[in-house]
Amino acid sequence: MGDEMIISNKQVVLKNYVTGFPQESDMEIITSSINLSVPEATKDALLVKNLYLSCDPYMRGCMTNLVGPSIVSSFQPGKPLTGFGVMKVADSTHPNYNKGDLAWGFTKWEEHSLIVSPQLLFKIQHTDLPLSYYTGILGEYVYVSAACGAIGQIVGQLAKLMGCHVVGSAGSNQKVDLLKDKLGFDEAFNYKEEQDLDAALKRYFPQGIDIYFDSVGGKMLDAVLLNMRIRGRIAACGMISQYNLDKPEGVHNLMSIIGKRVRVEGFVTGDFYHLYPKFLELVVPYIRQNKIIYVEDVGEGLESGPISLIGLFTGRNIGKQLVIVARE
Repeated sequence: MGDEMIISNKQVVLKNYVTGFPQESDMEIITSSINLSVPEATKDALLVKNLYLSCDPYMRGCMTNLVGPSIVSSFQPGKPLTGFGVMKVADSTHPNYNKGDLAWGFTKWEEHSLIVSPQLLFKIQHTDLPLSYYTGILGEYVYVSAACGAIGQIVGQLAKLMGCHVVGSAGSNQKVDLLKDKLGFDEAFNYKEEQDLDAALKRYFPQGIDIYFDSVGGKMLDAVLLNMRIRGRIAACGMISQYNLDKPEGVHNLMSIIGKRVRVEGFVTGDFYHLYPKFLELVVPYIRQNKIIYVEDVGEGLESGPISLIGLFTGRNIGKQLVIVARE
């Protein structure tokens, strides 16, 4: 600790705030330098080597100069992007972390990072599982939109394990086949081939929807509201259909919430960090027993970060999108 060992450090930085649909050119790869030791005067800090970085739709909002209350903060032009990742400790002044420990949590999009807020990290205990899983899986009649994404694929499989009838939607026939043939969804459909989303949902849910896990919003949410059952529940996790619009679309069927007594609640992972140990108790055995299958779409190298992130908004990825910065 405190010894000087300066090395080069590649970073993915935001060039300028983004309006409309983001492009790879809104980001650039630069090379800075970093000391591989935590400064001696910095207590409870870590110097980490980033191994995997998570590409998540919420990051689109961070590319905007956010004004007013928000659950996320804006990226700063000229500074590295930030997000969730898996890392290996290279140096530590924190009593709970030693050199060589593995952790997951909030980090920067760069090869090495100095982390002065380790309360946003979790030490990895189950090292027999693929480390990349810690960028994603390790977050009745159920409908899951964006069902081939990082969250949707797990929501659907957990619902099946709880005995639910699960239908998912995705943006290609390849993804639909994956949902039904590999991930065990009861049914799935390509929403891009449906002229009438209301009619499609009535076809797959003739008795209505008890639970909707929403990652899409917009027209899909509007159609779902017409098909919810009495006292149905909607978990609003994301609205990827709206992130790149200058003016978000309106939702017209809100009266259904009243008549059907539908409960709609925002779902933000950070609200449930205190339950993480219980989550591991539930999910790790399912993974080891192959009762949960996890699909990843992997970009190789930090340079693949921009194209991997942008791919989320065109539906290019199949499964959880992540970037390998370095192999342990």
